Amino acid sequence: MNDTEYMQLALQYAKKGEGWVAPNPMVGAVIVKEGRVIGAGWHQKCGEPHAERNALASCSESPRGATMYVTLEPCCHQGRQPPCTEAILKAQIGRVVTGALDPNPLVAGGGIRMLREHGVAVTEHILKEECEKLNEIFFHYIGTNRPFVVMKYAMTMDGKIAAYTGASKWITGAAALEHVQAQRNRYTAIMVGVGTVLADDPMLSCRMPGGKNPVRILCDTNLRTPLTAQTVATANQIRTIIATCCTDEMKKDAYRHMGCEILTIQKRDGRLDLLQLMEKLGQQQIDSILLEGGGTLNWAALECGIVQKVQAYIAPKLFGGQEAKTPVEGAGVSAPSKAFLLKNSKMTKLGDDFLIESEVDWHVYRDCGGNRNN
Repeated sequence: MNDTEYMQLALQYAKKGEGWVAPNPMVGAVIVKEGRVIGAGWHQKCGEPHAERNALASCSESPRGATMYVTLEPCCHQGRQPPCTEAILKAQIGRVVTGALDPNPLVAGGGIRMLREHGVAVTEHILKEECEKLNEIFFHYIGTNRPFVVMKYAMTMDGKIAAYTGASKWITGAAALEHVQAQRNRYTAIMVGVGTVLADDPMLSCRMPGGKNPVRILCDTNLRTPLTAQTVATANQIRTIIATCCTDEMKKDAYRHMGCEILTIQKRDGRLDLLQLMEKLGQQQIDSILLEGGGTLNWAALECGIVQKVQAYIAPKLFGGQEAKTPVEGAGVSAPSKAFLLKNSKMTKLGDDFLIESEVDWHVYRDCGGNRNN
C-alpha cells in the first residue's frame, strides 16, 4: 500500500466519529511500520482522546520509527485534551503524513512545524480535498463561529412539498426516510419554523438505531408554539431551544417550566433576525443545523445568507395544485439572473427516490452585488 491508500484507510476510521465529536473535527489515524498496520484509531467523542492518541494506544508493537497517517494536522495546544504532537514525539514516530491543515488559529501549521523542528519527517496534503470535505462543518464553524446550515426538503418532481390539502406524509419512500434519520444523527441541531410545528407537530428526533437526538431549534417570532406540542412536551428529554422576539417574560416562563431554553432575538424586517440567531447558536457551540423548515423559513434563510448546502430528496411523483406548497416561497427573485446558484452537485439514488446535494455558491452572490430583487 502507498501513502494514498493508507490515508484512505485513515479517512474510513475518521468517519466513525460522525455525529459524536462536534464541535471538534472528525479525525482518523493509522500507524504503519515496515509495511504493516500496527495501530489505528479515531476521535470517538468530544472531550475524549484524539485519533492520534487512540491509534498509539492500540499499537500491537512499539511505534518507534513508524509512519503515522492522520487526516488532519495534529494539534499542538492544550484544549480538552493535551497536544497530540507531544504524544507523537514521545512515541518516537519517524514520519507523519497529513491530509488537511487544521484551520484552528491555535494550530494552523503549528503542529507540523513543531514536528519538523523535532526531527520528524512530514508529508503534507495527501488526499487533501477528501480530508477537507470530511470536515466541511468544522472548517466553516472555526472560520465564522456560526453553524453550517443544510437546507433539507422532500418534494415531488413537480416541486411540491405537500398536496393542496396540506398533506405531506409521505412524499418519499423508506430508503430516503432512513437517510434523513442518519442526517439527524450527523448534524448537531435541527431547525424548523412555528408554521411547521402548528401544521405537523413533529417530534424532530433521531430514530436511527444507536443514533443521537439533535438539539431542536424552533423559530417562533411571536411565541405561538402550543405548550402541548411534542417538542415542548419532551423538552426535558431532548434539548429544545425556542428562538423568539417575544418580550413577555411570564409567557416565556411557561416554556422554561416545560424544559425549553429561550433565546430572545431582535426583529429584522418584521421577523426574527436569523443572523443574530446564528451568532448566538455559534456561541453555544452548535456547529451545524439541519434546516427542515417550510417555504417561508427556507426563503428567509437563503435571503440572509446562512445556508451552505441544499439537500433535495425528489420522489418520482406529481402532485399538481396551484396552491400546493413549494420548498422555497417568500418574495422570490425578480429575474433568472438573480437566482441563488448552486455548485458541486451530486446525485444519490435512494430506493425509487433521488437525493441531490449542492453547495450554495455565495461567491457568485457577492460578485453580483448581493441584491436579488433589483
